[in-house]
Amino acid sequence: MSDDGVIYKRRGANLPHWTREGAVYAVTFRLADSLPEAAVEKLRREARLLQRKGDCQYAPLSGEEQRRLLRLMSEKYQDLLDAGQGACLLCQDACAEIVATALQHFDGKRYRLWAWCVVPNHVHVVVQPAAGESLSAILHSWKSFTAKKINKLLGRSGALWQPESFDHFVRDDQDLQHCVRYVWHNPEKAGLRDWKWRGR
Repeated sequence: MSDDGVIYKRRGANLPHWTREGAVYAVTFRLADSLPEAAVEKLRREARLLQRKGDCQYAPLSGEEQRRLLRLMSEKYQDLLDAGQGACLLCQDACAEIVATALQHFDGKRYRLWAWCVVPNHVHVVVQPAAGESLSAILHSWKSFTAKKINKLLGRSGALWQPESFDHFVRDDQDLQHCVRYVWHNPEKAGLRDWKWRGR
């Protein structure tokens, strides 16, 4: 992992995204129907309420308190995903294989894959873009290619993936090892036994 370079922050539709040349990211992207909008909005309201409560105490939340709040909300979000809501198209081996093949296609060229798993309604990846490559371009490539292939396979049309992804900027080697372990063990956490759609 590289510690060099400037960190850039951009605001997505709902989430902030930090980028840096040479960085490693833990990314989750999900199928469009994987979380009911009501459940997502409930999480957003809960996060805003906790933020306001913290700010109303004695002082605004510190950076560490904000990170803990983000981790808590991320865990709740992941638990909802792991419950397997939506059509779970990636349960079908043909669909999961399309995604797994796409993830691995440019490994060692456009990026380095540290770990990945394709579960019924979402995908986890720990990835390091190569010099000159951007995480957003890599994600767009994966999502666009797989959406076209899966929609054609299933004779469907429309959005396959949720537009925005969740990405975590990996801070150090300990964080990297934690992210790799999390991705590798996510199928078991979701109750999937002998799951083959993963790698590290």
